[in-house]
Amino acid sequence: MTKKNLILLYGILFSMMLSLSSCSSDDSSGSNDIPFSADIFQSVVGKKVAFQGLTNNAVSWTWDFGDGTTSSEKNPVHVYSEGGYYTAKLTATSADGSSISKEVKLALDITPYVLLTGGATAESGKTWRISSGSSANDYFAYANAELTPFPGAPNPLPAGIFGSGLGMGEIYEDEFTFYYDGGYAHDVKADGAAFSGYLYQYVTTGGAGIVNGGGVDFGLCTGVFTPELDATFTYVESDNFETSSAIEPSGKVSFNGVSTLSFSGSEFIGLLDFERRVIIQNITDKSMRLVMFLAASQDAIGVNTNAVILTFEAVE
Repeated sequence: MTKKNLILLYGILFSMMLSLSSCSSDDSSGSNDIPFSADIFQSVVGKKVAFQGLTNNAVSWTWDFGDGTTSSEKNPVHVYSEGGYYTAKLTATSADGSSISKEVKLALDITPYVLLTGGATAESGKTWRISSGSSANDYFAYANAELTPFPGAPNPLPAGIFGSGLGMGEIYEDEFTFYYDGGYAHDVKADGAAFSGYLYQYVTTGGAGIVNGGGVDFGLCTGVFTPELDATFTYVESDNFETSSAIEPSGKVSFNGVSTLSFSGSEFIGLLDFERRVIIQNITDKSMRLVMFLAASQDAIGVNTNAVILTFEAVE
């Protein structure tokens, strides 16, 4: 056989092998050497997600998008009606009836409100508490427009100062829960008391409500508080906030374009005092920093003299 004929023969044999291999990989019966497998790839634009079912030897696909809707397409495109956190699940089924499930977690169009509440799918809401950790941004301030650090306080506040320094570590246990629908819940734990202004407790309870006066030097204590049932909160992303101030000559202080929280009835977050509205300075998925106002001068009852700026952590 000539060299030319040998090359031709090898070419024919190689083509036949490729043809057989192609036929085998296209066989969806599961009889080839490619194992049954499944995975997910997705691309996200806003609340629109393009899913791909990366499967071998699957004959059907079932998607659960985590928002109550489903699809039987292999590569569906789904638009979520609300931003938030979702878990999408793909179940792939082979010709012999066996199945494989894969999940992917999505964080879509995450706004500050979703960070605060956990989003539309967080049935238990999102719970926060005062962090006992150290932050360079946590400090006592004057209730003025600059929130000037208060010179008599250890600023920034050391880690765990309300426990190790003031003997009021119980304030790190209280929990504040925000729901996507605007509901609000507050757990004061076993002591039935909340972090509070010392002067506020004397004015409103004659001092009888004070449970722990360890922070009296800074105008702070814990005081008896009964959380409101069916409470609500209001979040404003860009607010022109005005409150009283014993520091400013006008008797008022304003903060323009800030994010704020306010509450129904007697409810509050963090610090119970005459001013129950707070400013959100910063919020992420795991932490937020709030400005809370305190009336601490007997010469100006109910008028803010100080601000307490603290970091809150999300409760896992």
